[in-house]
Amino acid sequence: MFKKFTPSTDIAGQTPPKSSVQRSIRAAVLQQWKIGPETLEEIWPKKETLIHVKCREHISIYSVQSVPLFFQHFDGPFYPTLRLLHRYPSILPKVGVDRGAIRFLLAGAPMMCPGLTSAGGYLPPPEEAIPKGTAVAVHAEGKEHAVGIGITELSTEDMRKLNKDVAVEIVTYLGDDLWALQTL
Repeated sequence: MFKKFTPSTDIAGQTPPKSSVQRSIRAAVLQQWKIGPETLEEIWPKKETLIHVKCREHISIYSVQSVPLFFQHFDGPFYPTLRLLHRYPSILPKVGVDRGAIRFLLAGAPMMCPGLTSAGGYLPPPEEAIPKGTAVAVHAEGKEHAVGIGITELSTEDMRKLNKDVAVEIVTYLGDDLWALQTL
């Protein structure tokens, strides 16, 4: 999504959304992420104005005080930026890839089931199963912080059973152009 993102050419405009739209975004973020209202208040104080940055390919980046906090593709789920995920690591459910998949992850490639189900990979236990279409933080074996954010193409139970095909489609990763963008 952010492989060849250049702010000077890819940003179409910046506008503050109406307060009713901000309330609906707040409610959607609380529903989609594993956080409480207090944490969201730390991330995005109610008194601060949210700025909607419209970009190419129907990508919307939302920022507070020129710092990108989260983004959305079309009307899909809200994804936190990796910088925000590093500050609040429990926002998204966690999956992990083995050492062999790290170089592919850092190139933006989709994560395949064998990279998640192997000895170095990590999938949550069956009682904490992640359904298909959920935003997840992708961690690398031996690393403390998330290296990417993606959306699951299969449920975690199907990943274990099938053990082939694409498991997580990567939307942003460490080193892409969104990571390089510290302010808008």
